[in-house]
Amino acid sequence: MLHMQKAPLFEDIAKGPERGQAYWLTASDGVRIRVGHWPATGTENKGSILLFPGRTEYVEKYGLIASELTVQGYDVLAIDWRGQGLADRSDPERDLGHVGTFSEYQMDVQAMLGQAELLELPRPWYLIGHSMGGCIGLRALQEGLPVDGAIFSAPMWGIVMSAAMRPVAWGLSWALHKSRFKMMLTPGTTRETYLSLAPFEDNLLTTDLEMFDYMRDQASVHPELTLGGPTTGWLYAALIETRALMALPPPPVKTVTFLGTQERIVMSEPIIAYMENWEQGHLVMVDGAEHEIMMEAAPIRQQVYDALAQLSEKQEEPA
Repeated sequence: MLHMQKAPLFEDIAKGPERGQAYWLTASDGVRIRVGHWPATGTENKGSILLFPGRTEYVEKYGLIASELTVQGYDVLAIDWRGQGLADRSDPERDLGHVGTFSEYQMDVQAMLGQAELLELPRPWYLIGHSMGGCIGLRALQEGLPVDGAIFSAPMWGIVMSAAMRPVAWGLSWALHKSRFKMMLTPGTTRETYLSLAPFEDNLLTTDLEMFDYMRDQASVHPELTLGGPTTGWLYAALIETRALMALPPPPVKTVTFLGTQERIVMSEPIIAYMENWEQGHLVMVDGAEHEIMMEAAPIRQQVYDALAQLSEKQEEPA
């Protein structure tokens, strides 16, 4: 077996299952990223989850989720995308999220798949993609990601902004994305992470105080994992990618997508419209939920796990 380079895993904040381990990976363009692996602890192994986090997120954020999934019999492999968590960042001060094009994230996906093979993760494999991870995940599905089903949580298939700001955002980001100002902070955002600024009341992430405190404590104890606002270059890349993806037909993969009725970070309209055309897809509207479906209360998280179980059951049906 090839040598696997171990990376830090902050178990003090992850609160994940035992035997978790993180690894350094190098993408094909030389960028160093990190993945975290938690083996299944249940008596029956049902396969493995490729967990694609959202923008600003990191492996440890999904420790509690991994605890719930591994008990059910799934291995979990989560990733720090380039530009966030402990992965290499373009910003010398590490505060800004930046990529020149979203195709860069697909190099991270390929490195992650290589590690999944190296770890001999049990099959079948399933994708869980949240927010920006749902955008990266949809592109990966279009390019043949070897999974037997996918679950999306508030996928970033469009970015919320006012009607007046949208043409400004397109024009400004287009003008700057190839200039030396591409690393400029997107107007209206900050270098500080949202969790260090927002009170629980009327926050955009979750209605569950326990999970909000879990995320905020992580950001406080290990601020090196956190991320501020995106660059204008990232914004242009995101606008280009979401528009391109929504112009493609849905891939032939069994899919369940969850969307909170209180969603205020990603655009709901593209998600609803795209899922209406997904022949093997199903949209679940979660009443009262905010953006972080998997960071809502336990009964809401259970809906995600039930959907995963249904995807697994469908795979066992005779052809």
